Amino acid sequence: MPVQVYTTIGALVYNGTSSLGGSLNYYCTIGGLRVPGLGLGVQYLFPVSVTLVFLLLLGVLPVLPGTLGALVSDTCYNTVYMDPSFGGDPVLYQHFFWYFGHPEVYILILPGFGVLNQVVGCTGGGVLVYGDQSMVLAMSCISVLGSLVWGHHIYTTGLEADTRSYYTGVTVMISLPTGTKLTNWVYTLVGGLVRVSLSSGYLYSGMVVGMFTLGGTTGIVLGNAAVDVSLHDTYYVVSHFHFILSLGTLVSILVGVLYSQEVVVLGFPPYSSPVSVYHYTGIYLGVVVTFLPLHLLGYNPQPRRVYSFPDTYNPWSTLSSLGSVLTVLCLLVVGTLGGVLYIYLISTPATPQYTSTPRGSNFFSYRAQSLDW
Repeated sequence: MPVQVYTTIGALVYNGTSSLGGSLNYYCTIGGLRVPGLGLGVQYLFPVSVTLVFLLLLGVLPVLPGTLGALVSDTCYNTVYMDPSFGGDPVLYQHFFWYFGHPEVYILILPGFGVLNQVVGCTGGGVLVYGDQSMVLAMSCISVLGSLVWGHHIYTTGLEADTRSYYTGVTVMISLPTGTKLTNWVYTLVGGLVRVSLSSGYLYSGMVVGMFTLGGTTGIVLGNAAVDVSLHDTYYVVSHFHFILSLGTLVSILVGVLYSQEVVVLGFPPYSSPVSVYHYTGIYLGVVVTFLPLHLLGYNPQPRRVYSFPDTYNPWSTLSSLGSVLTVLCLLVVGTLGGVLYIYLISTPATPQYTSTPRGSNFFSYRAQSLDW
Protein backbone atom coordinates (compact mmCIF):
# COMPACT_ATOMS: atom_id res chain seq x y z
CA MET A 1 0.00 0.00 0.00
CA PRO A 2 1.18 3.58 -0.59
CA VAL A 3 2.68 5.54 2.25
CA GLN A 4 -0.37 7.82 2.37
CA VAL A 5 -2.45 4.92 3.68
CA TYR A 6 -0.08 4.36 6.60
CA THR A 7 0.05 8.05 7.46
CA THR A 8 -3.76 8.10 7.43
CA ILE A 9 -3.86 5.09 9.76
CA GLY A 10 -1.41 6.79 12.10
CA ALA A 11 -3.46 9.98 12.04
CA LEU A 12 -6.62 8.03 12.91
CA VAL A 13 -4.93 6.37 15.89
CA TYR A 14 -3.57 9.72 17.06
CA ASN A 15 -6.95 11.39 16.62
CA GLY A 16 -8.74 8.66 18.53
CA THR A 17 -6.23 8.82 21.39
CA SER A 18 -6.56 12.60 21.62
CA SER A 19 -10.36 12.32 21.63
CA LEU A 20 -10.18 9.86 24.52
CA GLY A 21 -7.80 12.15 26.41
CA GLY A 22 -10.04 15.16 25.88
CA SER A 23 -13.08 13.24 27.05
CA LEU A 24 -11.14 12.08 30.13
CA ASN A 25 -10.42 15.73 30.90
CA TYR A 26 -14.12 16.58 30.70
CA TYR A 27 -15.04 13.56 32.79
CA CYS A 28 -12.57 14.47 35.55
CA THR A 29 -13.86 18.05 35.54
CA ILE A 30 -17.48 16.94 35.81
CA GLY A 31 -16.74 14.32 38.45
CA GLY A 32 -14.35 16.34 40.58
CA LEU A 33 -15.48 19.96 40.38
CA ARG A 34 -19.27 19.78 40.41
CA VAL A 35 -21.32 20.74 43.43
CA PRO A 36 -21.27 17.96 46.08
CA GLY A 37 -24.41 15.86 45.98
CA LEU A 38 -25.31 16.91 42.44
CA GLY A 39 -25.78 13.54 40.72
CA LEU A 40 -26.71 12.66 37.16
CA GLY A 41 -30.41 12.67 38.05
CA VAL A 42 -30.47 16.37 38.97
CA GLN A 43 -27.51 17.70 37.02
CA TYR A 44 -27.85 19.81 33.92
CA LEU A 45 -28.09 17.71 30.79
CA PHE A 46 -25.04 18.99 28.95
CA PRO A 47 -22.56 17.57 31.52
CA VAL A 48 -24.56 14.33 31.44
CA SER A 49 -24.19 14.08 27.67
CA VAL A 50 -20.43 14.71 27.87
CA THR A 51 -20.13 11.99 30.54
CA LEU A 52 -21.93 9.52 28.28
CA VAL A 53 -19.61 10.47 25.40
CA PHE A 54 -16.61 9.59 27.56
CA LEU A 55 -18.11 6.22 28.50
CA LEU A 56 -18.86 5.46 24.85
CA LEU A 57 -15.31 6.35 23.82
CA LEU A 58 -13.94 4.20 26.61
CA GLY A 59 -16.03 1.25 25.40
CA VAL A 60 -15.60 1.38 21.63
CA LEU A 61 -12.49 3.43 20.85
CA PRO A 62 -9.92 0.69 21.69
CA VAL A 63 -11.40 -1.39 18.88
CA LEU A 64 -10.28 1.17 16.27
CA PRO A 65 -6.51 0.96 16.93
CA GLY A 66 -6.81 -2.83 17.16
CA THR A 67 -8.55 -2.97 13.79
CA LEU A 68 -6.02 -0.68 12.15
CA GLY A 69 -3.20 -2.71 13.72
CA ALA A 70 -4.61 -5.93 12.25
CA LEU A 71 -4.87 -4.19 8.85
CA VAL A 72 -1.23 -3.05 8.99
CA SER A 73 -0.19 -6.51 10.19
CA ASP A 74 -1.88 -8.16 7.20
CA THR A 75 -0.26 -5.81 4.70
CA CYS A 76 3.23 -5.60 6.23
CA TYR A 77 3.85 -8.76 8.25
CA ASN A 78 1.94 -11.39 6.23
CA THR A 79 -0.65 -12.23 8.85
CA VAL A 80 -4.00 -13.59 7.63
CA TYR A 81 -6.64 -11.98 9.84
CA MET A 82 -8.67 -10.87 6.82
CA ASP A 83 -7.27 -12.98 3.97
CA PRO A 84 -9.89 -15.60 2.95
CA SER A 85 -7.37 -17.65 0.96
CA PHE A 86 -5.63 -18.62 4.22
CA GLY A 87 -8.69 -18.97 6.45
CA GLY A 88 -9.15 -15.31 7.32
CA ASP A 89 -12.50 -13.49 7.27
CA PRO A 90 -12.78 -10.34 5.11
CA VAL A 91 -16.07 -9.44 6.81
CA LEU A 92 -14.22 -9.33 10.13
CA TYR A 93 -12.79 -5.93 9.20
CA GLN A 94 -16.29 -4.59 8.57
CA HIS A 95 -17.50 -5.91 11.92
CA PHE A 96 -14.57 -4.29 13.72
CA PHE A 97 -14.92 -1.02 11.82
CA TRP A 98 -18.65 -0.65 12.34
CA TYR A 99 -18.41 -1.71 16.00
CA PHE A 100 -16.58 1.58 16.38
CA GLY A 101 -18.21 3.43 13.47
CA HIS A 102 -21.84 3.28 14.55
CA PRO A 103 -21.33 4.36 18.20
CA GLU A 104 -19.19 7.17 16.76
CA VAL A 105 -22.41 8.64 15.37
CA TYR A 106 -23.77 8.92 18.90
CA ILE A 107 -20.42 10.18 20.16
CA LEU A 108 -20.81 13.05 17.69
CA ILE A 109 -24.46 13.80 18.36
CA LEU A 110 -24.67 13.45 22.16
CA PRO A 111 -22.88 16.79 22.81
CA GLY A 112 -25.33 18.36 20.34
CA PHE A 113 -28.17 16.86 22.40
CA GLY A 114 -26.68 18.46 25.50
CA VAL A 115 -26.43 21.89 23.84
CA LEU A 116 -29.98 21.60 22.53
CA ASN A 117 -31.28 20.61 25.97
CA GLN A 118 -29.67 23.69 27.48
CA VAL A 119 -30.98 26.06 24.82
CA VAL A 120 -34.49 24.58 24.70
CA GLY A 121 -34.84 24.78 28.48
CA CYS A 122 -33.72 28.41 28.64
CA THR A 123 -35.72 29.44 25.57
CA GLY A 124 -38.89 27.97 27.07
CA GLY A 125 -38.59 30.25 30.06
CA GLY A 126 -37.35 27.63 32.50
CA VAL A 127 -34.05 26.10 33.49
CA LEU A 128 -34.50 22.42 32.62
CA VAL A 129 -36.41 20.74 29.84
CA TYR A 130 -39.62 18.88 30.49
CA GLY A 131 -38.95 15.43 31.97
CA ASP A 132 -35.26 16.05 32.56
CA GLN A 133 -34.66 12.77 34.40
CA SER A 134 -36.30 10.83 31.60
CA MET A 135 -33.90 12.62 29.24
CA VAL A 136 -30.97 11.22 31.24
CA LEU A 137 -32.46 7.73 30.93
CA ALA A 138 -33.17 8.24 27.22
CA MET A 139 -29.62 9.36 26.44
CA SER A 140 -28.25 6.42 28.45
CA CYS A 141 -30.47 3.94 26.57
CA ILE A 142 -29.49 5.47 23.23
CA SER A 143 -25.81 5.09 24.14
CA VAL A 144 -26.19 1.44 25.17
CA LEU A 145 -28.42 0.38 22.28
CA GLY A 146 -26.33 2.34 19.78
CA SER A 147 -23.34 0.19 20.71
CA LEU A 148 -25.19 -3.04 19.88
CA VAL A 149 -26.51 -2.41 16.36
CA TRP A 150 -23.39 -2.08 14.21
CA GLY A 151 -24.49 -5.01 12.06
CA HIS A 152 -27.27 -3.07 10.33
CA HIS A 153 -24.54 -1.46 8.20
CA ILE A 154 -23.56 -4.83 6.70
CA TYR A 155 -26.87 -6.51 5.94
CA THR A 156 -25.73 -7.18 2.38
CA THR A 157 -22.58 -9.13 3.35
CA GLY A 158 -24.47 -12.39 3.85
CA LEU A 159 -25.53 -12.28 7.49
CA GLU A 160 -27.80 -15.16 8.46
CA ALA A 161 -31.51 -14.56 9.06
CA ASP A 162 -31.39 -14.75 12.87
CA THR A 163 -28.57 -12.20 13.04
CA ARG A 164 -30.40 -9.80 10.74
CA SER A 165 -33.56 -10.18 12.82
CA TYR A 166 -31.62 -9.28 15.97
CA TYR A 167 -30.09 -6.15 14.42
CA THR A 168 -33.46 -5.11 12.99
CA GLY A 169 -35.19 -5.44 16.35
CA VAL A 170 -32.56 -3.58 18.36
CA THR A 171 -32.32 -0.84 15.73
CA VAL A 172 -36.06 -0.23 15.93
CA MET A 173 -35.79 -0.20 19.75
CA ILE A 174 -33.60 2.92 19.54
CA SER A 175 -36.67 4.82 18.36
CA LEU A 176 -38.23 4.48 21.83
CA PRO A 177 -35.74 6.62 23.83
CA THR A 178 -35.35 8.88 20.81
CA GLY A 179 -39.12 9.44 20.78
CA THR A 180 -38.93 10.30 24.48
CA LYS A 181 -36.33 12.98 23.80
CA LEU A 182 -38.30 14.46 20.90
CA THR A 183 -41.54 14.52 22.91
CA ASN A 184 -39.85 16.28 25.83
CA TRP A 185 -38.32 18.87 23.51
CA VAL A 186 -41.68 19.55 21.84
CA TYR A 187 -43.42 19.88 25.23
CA THR A 188 -40.76 22.30 26.43
CA LEU A 189 -40.88 24.45 23.29
CA VAL A 190 -44.68 24.55 23.04
CA GLY A 191 -45.61 24.61 26.71
CA GLY A 192 -42.87 26.83 28.13
CA LEU A 193 -43.50 29.77 30.41
CA VAL A 194 -42.20 32.19 27.78
CA ARG A 195 -42.21 31.46 24.05
CA VAL A 196 -39.78 33.77 22.29
CA SER A 197 -40.87 32.37 18.96
CA LEU A 198 -38.82 34.78 16.83
CA SER A 199 -35.49 34.30 18.58
CA SER A 200 -32.72 32.24 17.02
CA GLY A 201 -32.76 29.68 19.84
CA TYR A 202 -36.46 28.94 19.42
CA LEU A 203 -36.39 28.86 15.63
CA TYR A 204 -33.36 26.63 15.22
CA SER A 205 -34.33 24.34 18.09
CA GLY A 206 -37.63 23.70 16.35
CA MET A 207 -35.81 23.04 13.08
CA VAL A 208 -33.44 20.54 14.70
CA VAL A 209 -36.35 18.70 16.32
CA GLY A 210 -38.27 18.51 13.03
CA MET A 211 -35.31 17.44 10.92
CA PHE A 212 -34.09 14.93 13.49
CA THR A 213 -37.58 13.43 13.53
CA LEU A 214 -37.47 13.01 9.76
CA GLY A 215 -33.96 11.56 9.86
CA GLY A 216 -34.92 9.13 12.63
CA THR A 217 -37.95 7.99 10.64
CA THR A 218 -35.79 7.17 7.62
CA GLY A 219 -33.44 5.36 10.02
CA ILE A 220 -36.25 3.03 11.06
CA VAL A 221 -36.88 2.31 7.38
CA LEU A 222 -33.21 1.51 6.78
CA GLY A 223 -33.01 -0.56 9.97
CA ASN A 224 -35.36 -3.12 8.40
CA ALA A 225 -33.10 -5.75 6.84
CA ALA A 226 -35.53 -6.55 4.01
CA VAL A 227 -35.82 -2.91 2.95
CA ASP A 228 -32.13 -2.12 3.42
CA VAL A 229 -31.16 -4.70 0.82
CA SER A 230 -32.85 -2.50 -1.80
CA LEU A 231 -31.83 0.90 -0.38
CA HIS A 232 -28.26 0.01 0.61
CA ASP A 233 -25.63 2.34 -0.93
CA THR A 234 -28.24 4.64 -2.48
CA TYR A 235 -28.88 8.34 -1.99
CA TYR A 236 -31.56 7.42 0.54
CA VAL A 237 -28.78 6.46 2.96
CA VAL A 238 -26.98 9.73 2.21
CA SER A 239 -30.07 11.78 3.02
CA HIS A 240 -30.65 9.77 6.22
CA PHE A 241 -27.29 10.36 7.86
CA HIS A 242 -27.17 13.98 6.69
CA PHE A 243 -30.51 14.67 8.35
CA ILE A 244 -29.14 13.09 11.54
CA LEU A 245 -25.59 14.42 11.65
CA SER A 246 -25.54 17.56 9.52
CA LEU A 247 -28.83 18.81 10.94
CA GLY A 248 -28.60 17.18 14.36
CA THR A 249 -25.02 17.91 15.37
CA LEU A 250 -24.01 20.92 13.29
CA VAL A 251 -27.23 22.89 13.66
CA SER A 252 -27.28 22.11 17.41
CA ILE A 253 -23.83 23.65 17.66
CA LEU A 254 -25.09 26.60 15.60
CA VAL A 255 -28.02 26.96 18.02
CA GLY A 256 -25.64 27.05 20.97
CA VAL A 257 -23.39 29.63 19.34
CA LEU A 258 -26.24 31.95 18.35
CA TYR A 259 -27.96 31.66 21.72
CA SER A 260 -24.72 32.26 23.62
CA GLN A 261 -23.91 35.31 21.50
CA GLU A 262 -27.28 36.83 22.27
CA VAL A 263 -26.97 36.13 26.00
CA VAL A 264 -23.40 37.45 26.19
CA VAL A 265 -24.22 40.68 24.37
CA LEU A 266 -27.69 41.39 25.79
CA GLY A 267 -27.64 39.46 29.04
CA PHE A 268 -30.85 37.65 28.09
CA PRO A 269 -32.29 35.94 24.99
CA PRO A 270 -34.12 38.55 22.87
CA TYR A 271 -37.80 38.21 22.15
CA SER A 272 -37.36 38.95 18.45
CA SER A 273 -34.40 38.79 16.10
CA PRO A 274 -35.24 39.71 12.48
CA VAL A 275 -31.80 38.63 11.23
CA SER A 276 -32.37 35.20 12.77
CA VAL A 277 -35.74 34.91 11.03
CA TYR A 278 -34.24 35.64 7.60
CA HIS A 279 -31.26 33.38 8.20
CA TYR A 280 -33.47 30.58 9.54
CA THR A 281 -35.70 30.82 6.46
CA GLY A 282 -32.71 30.50 4.14
CA ILE A 283 -31.19 27.58 6.05
CA TYR A 284 -34.53 25.77 6.27
CA LEU A 285 -35.28 26.14 2.56
CA GLY A 286 -31.74 25.16 1.63
CA VAL A 287 -31.83 22.03 3.77
CA VAL A 288 -35.23 20.91 2.51
CA VAL A 289 -34.36 21.55 -1.13
CA THR A 290 -31.03 19.73 -0.71
CA PHE A 291 -32.06 16.52 1.03
CA LEU A 292 -35.69 15.81 0.18
CA PRO A 293 -34.87 15.10 -3.50
CA LEU A 294 -32.25 12.61 -2.32
CA HIS A 295 -34.99 10.47 -0.78
CA LEU A 296 -36.73 10.29 -4.15
CA LEU A 297 -33.45 9.53 -5.93
CA GLY A 298 -32.77 6.76 -3.42
CA TYR A 299 -36.14 5.14 -4.07
CA ASN A 300 -35.48 5.15 -7.85
CA PRO A 301 -32.75 3.94 -6.89
CA GLN A 302 -29.70 6.04 -7.71
CA PRO A 303 -26.52 4.50 -6.24
CA ARG A 304 -24.06 6.60 -4.30
CA ARG A 305 -20.39 6.98 -5.25
CA VAL A 306 -21.26 6.74 -8.95
CA TYR A 307 -20.44 9.87 -10.93
CA SER A 308 -22.53 9.06 -14.01
CA PHE A 309 -26.25 8.39 -13.94
CA PRO A 310 -29.22 8.45 -16.35
CA ASP A 311 -30.54 11.79 -17.57
CA THR A 312 -33.87 11.15 -15.85
CA TYR A 313 -32.14 11.87 -12.51
CA ASN A 314 -30.83 15.27 -13.61
CA PRO A 315 -33.76 17.47 -12.42
CA TRP A 316 -33.67 16.15 -8.85
CA SER A 317 -29.86 16.22 -8.72
CA THR A 318 -29.78 19.80 -9.98
CA LEU A 319 -32.40 20.86 -7.44
CA SER A 320 -30.40 19.26 -4.65
CA SER A 321 -27.25 21.08 -5.79
CA LEU A 322 -29.07 24.44 -5.77
CA GLY A 323 -30.28 23.77 -2.23
CA SER A 324 -26.75 23.06 -1.05
CA VAL A 325 -25.53 26.34 -2.56
CA LEU A 326 -28.28 28.23 -0.68
CA THR A 327 -27.33 26.50 2.58
CA VAL A 328 -23.63 27.33 2.20
CA LEU A 329 -24.39 30.99 1.45
CA CYS A 330 -26.53 31.26 4.59
CA LEU A 331 -23.80 29.63 6.70
CA LEU A 332 -21.26 32.11 5.30
CA VAL A 333 -23.55 34.95 6.37
CA VAL A 334 -23.84 33.68 9.94
CA GLY A 335 -20.09 33.01 10.03
CA THR A 336 -19.39 36.59 8.99
CA LEU A 337 -21.78 37.97 11.60
CA GLY A 338 -20.21 35.72 14.24
CA GLY A 339 -16.73 36.95 13.34
CA VAL A 340 -17.81 40.58 13.60
CA LEU A 341 -19.43 39.92 16.97
CA TYR A 342 -16.32 38.13 18.24
CA ILE A 343 -14.15 41.10 17.27
CA TYR A 344 -16.60 43.38 19.08
CA LEU A 345 -16.49 41.24 22.22
CA ILE A 346 -12.71 41.01 22.49
CA SER A 347 -12.27 44.72 21.72
CA THR A 348 -14.76 45.93 24.33
CA PRO A 349 -13.29 46.62 27.78
CA ALA A 350 -14.40 44.10 30.35
CA THR A 351 -16.96 45.20 32.89
CA PRO A 352 -15.93 44.60 36.54
CA GLN A 353 -17.55 41.50 37.97
CA TYR A 354 -19.42 43.37 40.69
CA THR A 355 -21.49 45.34 38.22
CA SER A 356 -24.77 44.04 36.86
CA THR A 357 -24.56 45.65 33.40
CA PRO A 358 -24.88 42.86 30.82
CA ARG A 359 -23.84 44.97 27.84
CA GLY A 360 -20.17 45.78 27.52
CA SER A 361 -18.82 42.67 29.20
CA ASN A 362 -16.50 40.90 26.83
CA PHE A 363 -16.40 37.22 25.99
CA PHE A 364 -13.71 36.34 28.52
CA SER A 365 -15.54 37.86 31.50
CA TYR A 366 -18.72 35.89 30.87
CA ARG A 367 -19.56 33.68 33.85
CA ALA A 368 -21.49 30.40 33.87
CA GLN A 369 -25.23 30.65 34.48
CA SER A 370 -25.82 27.13 35.86
CA LEU A 371 -25.54 25.57 39.31
CA ASP A 372 -23.20 22.74 38.32
CA TRP A 373 -19.97 24.35 39.42
